[in-house]
Amino acid sequence: MAKLAELEKKLLHYTGKAIADFNLIKHGDRIMLCLSGGKDSFTMLSILRLLQQRAKVKFELLAFTLDQAQPGWNDTVLRAWLTERHIPFDIITRDTYSIVKEKIPEGQTYCSLCSRLRRGIIYRYAEEKGFNKIALGHHRDDLIRSLLMSILYNGEIRSMPPKLLSDNRKHVVIRPLVYCQEADIADYAKAMAFPIIPCNLCGSQENLMRKRIKLLIDQLAQENPKVPSNMLHALTAIKPSQLMDKKYWDFKQLDNQQENVNSIVEDEGDGACGMEVFGF
Repeated sequence: MAKLAELEKKLLHYTGKAIADFNLIKHGDRIMLCLSGGKDSFTMLSILRLLQQRAKVKFELLAFTLDQAQPGWNDTVLRAWLTERHIPFDIITRDTYSIVKEKIPEGQTYCSLCSRLRRGIIYRYAEEKGFNKIALGHHRDDLIRSLLMSILYNGEIRSMPPKLLSDNRKHVVIRPLVYCQEADIADYAKAMAFPIIPCNLCGSQENLMRKRIKLLIDQLAQENPKVPSNMLHALTAIKPSQLMDKKYWDFKQLDNQQENVNSIVEDEGDGACGMEVFGF
């Protein structure tokens, strides 16, 4: 029990910090929490429920689960678990599994199409039911793996923001666990004995890119334990002038700026000093 209390305190701290840092939850919010049945979303639900009970800010939570008609799916225990704890929930069935299996050749990654279909259903439900926030259970390690995957496989520097406005500007997506470590979440989920529902769709794809990236980061962290936290911090300390994106740094004007400084120094006369021009 001491271990559980320690884990819970740590997760509460980092979740509360993320909420404060990124203004994730406000008074009166109606939050649709996406409960996939995995350890991350169960942990998010448990921690946000505790915060809901303790915080002065009042907000509404609904646990939303999407049954994608995967073979072997059984939410009987999940329904009983939610009902026993008086947690408002809704579970709907949409057969995205058949679509994904039909469209994606065997051996290729299903995640992209699967997530697009799931996202469309989630957005539509949130809009129909009047929820102004959608909460997802991505944690610190999801963010840094996504960053490295994007760099290595897509040639872009991007990841998952803690707060996102959808393209149609109708939905705000929040990720309250962005500061939480997966290892802590796994230990907490085990200690809490959550009724986990595994995702079997990708079970045969052992060489998924995300698994490779996870292994790489884990290996680097064995040599330097600060690697994961440094990668997360990098997402908050972007320096466009040290990169090559012309949208964020005007390389064409750099020469002109140099010439302007030189002309200012010359205009000041023989007694002028470059530092004096800038007020030193």
